[in-house]
Amino acid sequence: MKSHRITAVEAEAPLRLRLTWEDGRAGLVDLAAIVEGCPPLELLNDPELFARARVGEWGWSVEWIEDELDLGTDQLRRWLDEQEGRIMPAGAFSKWRARMGMTLDSAAAALGISRRMAAYYDSDTHPVPKTVWLATRAVEYERAASA
Repeated sequence: MKSHRITAVEAEAPLRLRLTWEDGRAGLVDLAAIVEGCPPLELLNDPELFARARVGEWGWSVEWIEDELDLGTDQLRRWLDEQEGRIMPAGAFSKWRARMGMTLDSAAAALGISRRMAAYYDSDTHPVPKTVWLATRAVEYERAASA
């Protein structure tokens, strides 16, 4: 996955960032659930601090407190992709596999992907593309329909 620099950021209440990347991609990332589950980010609940969001050095992050509180461009883009339904949410593939009682081998075979890619998706080192996400839903639907 190619990294893209952020060219513009605008803080919107509550806990949303309107972002633009150098490739023209733009969108609104909602950080509410992310901040709630992450004690180091709880400072962002302060509306005055959150409003100070700015593009970090070289465009590789959004920062609030220099060298102390920032979020990287790749993670922000992944959250945007998840929130727009472009990729499967982090952790969802391993939960699906556990729910289905599948090994990495059986999940890979059911989805028509390599075991290596299934392992990447399971460990969240690679985002799960929408096509694979939809395939997981189809496998689950087929299993339920045949039960």
